[in-house]
Amino acid sequence: MQYKSLAVAAAALAARASAQTMNLTAALTSSPDLSNLTGIVSTFPQLLSTLASATNITILGPSNEAFAKFLRTPAGSAITSNDTASIQALLQYHVLNGTYPASAITNMSAFVPTLLTNSSYTNVISGQVVEAVRQGDSVVFYSGLLANSTVKTADVNFTGGVIHVIDTVLTVPLNATYTTQQAGITPVTDSPLARNNMTSPLDTSSNLTIFAPINAAQQAIASAAANLSDTELASIIGYHYINGTVGYSPTLMNGTTLTASNGRNLTITVSDGNYFVNSAKVLTPNILVAEGVLHVIDVGLPFLRTLMSARNPD
Repeated sequence: MQYKSLAVAAAALAARASAQTMNLTAALTSSPDLSNLTGIVSTFPQLLSTLASATNITILGPSNEAFAKFLRTPAGSAITSNDTASIQALLQYHVLNGTYPASAITNMSAFVPTLLTNSSYTNVISGQVVEAVRQGDSVVFYSGLLANSTVKTADVNFTGGVIHVIDTVLTVPLNATYTTQQAGITPVTDSPLARNNMTSPLDTSSNLTIFAPINAAQQAIASAAANLSDTELASIIGYHYINGTVGYSPTLMNGTTLTASNGRNLTITVSDGNYFVNSAKVLTPNILVAEGVLHVIDVGLPFLRTLMSARNPD
């Protein structure tokens, strides 16, 4: 709903905008701070042609300084080693579907699809997203690993839409296993609950919402889980993710009931700005992953207690 509202507002603002006379090439070259981006994009003639003829798009253009920082990171090796597939995926992730002038972005987070749909880099069917939000006087875009990119220069208009110059290259979301490792959380594939690679399909699944318990929560139920069968463990793990729905927090309305992968219900409660999934509190929401979105929760969802009670009735 929030994305749709943002799209409507953006379309209205774009319609009222002054005439856009520059084509994409002219717009890029008119901004000296985008010379590195211009040089990289020009090495992909087909992509450049597609963007030049496109309408209703927003380009998040990393500044020259942003690219300089990026080249000093492990991810930046894709450019220095001329990994064309990774570079093209990275560029596609910087192009949003829709024209979003800075004034259309509010303090309510919106999750906007990008042109990145290559299944080698994302399993979000409609295109991997970025989170767009206004924080104080700044417009910020969040990407993989909760990396944030702040708009330095907004609203460079061109015939196909608008360009925002950002201070940091976006991070293409990676799979849930790597992402949780980077967040300091035991990934579900290495969890005390995991056994016989039963969780490995998560990293190749599409359109998931994952609720990842913090390490202490996983350890708290590890000893009890040791006596469960593979089928029972798979059901517990299945209680922590939803297939076919990418549930970003603005779509998780108070009272919403969702069906977990194991068939049981998950009820969303929103209280004083905090989100709860059944009795588990969401500590860190909206971590973008290749499969969809991941929310860190403070306890494991209580299905284990229910299961143990059923196996050992009083």
